[in-house]
Amino acid sequence: MAPKRERKEKYVEKLKTILGEYNNALIVKVDNVGSKQMAMARKQLRGKAIIVMGKNTLIRKVLREFSEEHPKLAALVDYVFGNVGFVFTNENLSEVRDLILSHKVPAPAKAGTFAPKEVIVPAGPTGLDPAQTSFFQILNIATKIVKGSIEIVNETVVVRAGDKISSSHVALLDKLNVRPFQYGFVVSDVYEDGVVYSASILDMSKDDLMNKFMAGVSKVTTLALALGYPVVSAVPHLLGGAVRKLIAIALVTDYSFDLAQKYKDILADPEAFAKLAAAAAAGAAPAAGAAPAAAAKVEEKPKEESDQDMGFSLFD
Repeated sequence: MAPKRERKEKYVEKLKTILGEYNNALIVKVDNVGSKQMAMARKQLRGKAIIVMGKNTLIRKVLREFSEEHPKLAALVDYVFGNVGFVFTNENLSEVRDLILSHKVPAPAKAGTFAPKEVIVPAGPTGLDPAQTSFFQILNIATKIVKGSIEIVNETVVVRAGDKISSSHVALLDKLNVRPFQYGFVVSDVYEDGVVYSASILDMSKDDLMNKFMAGVSKVTTLALALGYPVVSAVPHLLGGAVRKLIAIALVTDYSFDLAQKYKDILADPEAFAKLAAAAAAGAAPAAGAAPAAAAKVEEKPKEESDQDMGFSLFD
C-alpha cells in the first residue's frame, strides 16, 4: 500500500504544480484513444503543453483544494466527468488544439458502439466469392455475381451517423477491409484564465467577433431607443430625433433657427425651389454628355489620318 500512496501523493503535488504554472487548458475527451496515440501527442506537445490524465475523483479533490487559494480554477470542477483529460498550456490555444487534433488513427467498426459518421460502401467488385452473399442480403445491399465474384450494384449507406453498429456491419466491413472511422482527441471546451467556453469559439475570426459585437450593439441601441434611455450608441439617434422635432415645431410657429429656416424658405416659395432644382439638374446633364462628345472627337482624329491615302492604292 505504501508505494501506491506514494504515487498518489506525487501525482497530487505534480498536478498542483501544473495548476500553478499554467493559466489555460483544453478540456479533451479521450474515448478510444490508445496509449501509442497518447505517447505521440505528449512528445509533439513537449515544451508547449502538458497532458494531464487521472482518476476523476482525485482530480476533482485537488481542484477543490487548490481553488481555495485560486478561485478561478473552481470553474473546471464541473467538467471533470467521463473519459476526460486536460491539456494545460500558456501558448496559443488554437495552435495547441490543432496539434492535439492531428493525432488520429483509422479504426474498424465495433459492435455495440454508435457510428460517429456515415459509412458508405462504394459500388464495384468486392473480391468475395458468391458463398458470402448472405452478409449483403442481411444489410439489404444489392449485389450481382460477375466472373465468380460478388459485385455491389450501387453505392450504399451501410450505417448512418448516430446509428448503433451491429455485428453484421462489423463482419461485412471487416471482409471488405474497410476501416471507416478515425479516433483521436476531441476538444470539447476551453479554460482560459478562469473562464470556460466552447472550443468552437476558437474557430471564430476577428471579423466574426466584430460582427457579433456590432450585432449586440445594434440590439442594445434598439432597446435604448424604445425605452428612451440614453446610452452612447443611442445618443446620435436621440439627438437626430430631437432636431427633427424642433424643426417640426419651428415650421408651425414663429420661432426659427438656421436649420429650420431652410425648410421655411422652401415652404414659403416652393416654385422658386422647383426652378432651382430644375436648373441644377439641367447643369448636370451637359456635364454628363461632355464625356461622350470628347470621346467622339478622339475617335474622329484617327479617321482623318486614315483618309489620307498618300497617293497609293492597295493594288498598286
